[in-house]
Amino acid sequence: MNESEFETTTDYSDESCQKVNVLQFQATVTPIVFTIVVLFSCVGNALVLWVLVKYENLKSLTNTFLLNLALSDLIFTFGLPFWAYYYMYGWTFGDLACKAVNFVFYTGYYSSLIFVTVLTVHRYVAVVHPMSVLISRKSLQCYVASAVIWVISLGAAFPYSHFQRVVSDPSDELTNVTDVFQHCEFDQQINWKLTGTYLQNVFFISAFIVIGFCYAEILWRLHRPTSHTRARTVWLILCIVVFFFLGWGPYNVAIFLDSLISWGISPFNDCDVSTSVDYMMHISRMVAFSHCCLNPLFYVFMGIKFRNHLKKMLWTVCNKDIDPQDRHSRFIYSNEEEMSMY
Repeated sequence: MNESEFETTTDYSDESCQKVNVLQFQATVTPIVFTIVVLFSCVGNALVLWVLVKYENLKSLTNTFLLNLALSDLIFTFGLPFWAYYYMYGWTFGDLACKAVNFVFYTGYYSSLIFVTVLTVHRYVAVVHPMSVLISRKSLQCYVASAVIWVISLGAAFPYSHFQRVVSDPSDELTNVTDVFQHCEFDQQINWKLTGTYLQNVFFISAFIVIGFCYAEILWRLHRPTSHTRARTVWLILCIVVFFFLGWGPYNVAIFLDSLISWGISPFNDCDVSTSVDYMMHISRMVAFSHCCLNPLFYVFMGIKFRNHLKKMLWTVCNKDIDPQDRHSRFIYSNEEEMSMY
């Protein structure tokens, strides 16, 4: 995590620069938010994976990318319980766990960002260039594209594992929890901390430019006659992208401002300003890290196919004792009624 979140001045006569209130806010609110996010993310993304594997054609590029996006969100979610504990009690799991959790967590972060971007590009090609070979359903293309994205994500997450370590802060006045508060953070080589920050910014800005261009073209094309199904699919992925950037945009601004504090640039190194940046960091981080539980909500409430598949799954689970012929006839009626609504 970012080193400056726990920094304090050595002059303890200046109470305002100890940031005790900031740390208490972090230790109290963040674990509650992360616990809620973990519960919703695990349930939602597990349902998405189940529906895709059981009912959908995984040779489709779209379904393959959606499956990998759900996996990315679950991998990202894996790190949240560790961070919730960390903000309350410090890092007590050792160096190896510090490196491993960061590596897994940021692999999920980067892969999620890339898969959202690739999904948008795929929709752009399907709408603007429908005859392109890029929308082919060949399974080999799906697997190769997914493998390349995961390799890129693993490479981007590497600095977060290799250069992270556990350091101790003996100042118990900062936390009022333990005598020695241990941090899982970048080594004292400040360049690697800033490298991690700017790497996130570069990925975010690059994705923003690509997605912005693709959806500008898609929305322009939607003014022309098009099928209802295609339009609904486009708007589904558009909502996923919009909420993704509403979540991650402020966080990227916050970590960039935090990097200015590390450089000692005025006025960001001023105590009051740095405290405001810390609050912005904590709040925007809670919003950003919540994105992993939002994608399943879009699939359930906006995707007709996903709703139908979930109904079928729930109907099967809840009606195991019903005669198979009767169950089949009831489900057909349910589907017809559902389709008539659109």
